[in-house]
Amino acid sequence: MFIEIIKSIILGIVQGITEWLPISSTGHMILVDEFLVLNTSDAFKEMFLVVIQLASILAVVIIFFRKLNPFDFDKTDNQKKETWHIWLKVVIGVIPAAFFGLLFEDVINDVFYNWQTVAVALIFYGIAFIIIEKRNEGKVPKIETWEQLTYKVALMIGFFQVLALIPGTSRSGATIVGAILIGAARPIAAEYSFFLSIPVMFGASLIKLLGFGFSFTPEELIILLVGCLFSFIVSIFAIKFLMNYIRKNDFSVFGWYRIIVGLVVIGYFAILG
Repeated sequence: MFIEIIKSIILGIVQGITEWLPISSTGHMILVDEFLVLNTSDAFKEMFLVVIQLASILAVVIIFFRKLNPFDFDKTDNQKKETWHIWLKVVIGVIPAAFFGLLFEDVINDVFYNWQTVAVALIFYGIAFIIIEKRNEGKVPKIETWEQLTYKVALMIGFFQVLALIPGTSRSGATIVGAILIGAARPIAAEYSFFLSIPVMFGASLIKLLGFGFSFTPEELIILLVGCLFSFIVSIFAIKFLMNYIRKNDFSVFGWYRIIVGLVVIGYFAILG
């Protein structure tokens, strides 16, 4: 039991870091599973890997609670109205990924959940990050506020999120880089990416929980709670780090990281034969 708790802690830490940095949480979790396998049922493990993402989402809600709360008494009527507009833009941005995710879920799970897809996606989008940042170097963003992020732009960014259905892509990376390509400043792109994750991950976690049921053994419940706790705590630091980092830096370093990890993955599995 102690070993399983340690594994849960490690998985929670990996999830908390990779959910927000543009390096693919799903890709990393698939790879970590090669070396760190929970000694539980396959059904519990599948549910665990999704639900600990919900703990990461709670970190976003805590950090941005005032901005996301339309009922805040300290807000003016205009500020409350703008908050509702933010939520509407989030709903619009979620539609493409929700549609294609539900439509092709079985195909994606059967065809793309493997190390080969993860490695290719890590490298491909790593190169894309570097090229896009070079292309945008010196350009002045056209979208620097939530008012300037229109409903049309929100929908366009939502289509970039569809790319993240493929493991190894990175949901945050796809949406942030997509937003930058459209003309958004990095801080507003990151915030919108974070907010898009709330309904997506909440819905996915709820579906997994209902599918698994709530008949946890005491050991399973402890493993799940520990993983969620560490995912939440680490997510707080990861989000704050990224928001501070992107104010002065671009995403090139994450691009190089992805390329290196992708090559390491290919080398590792090539040696295994």
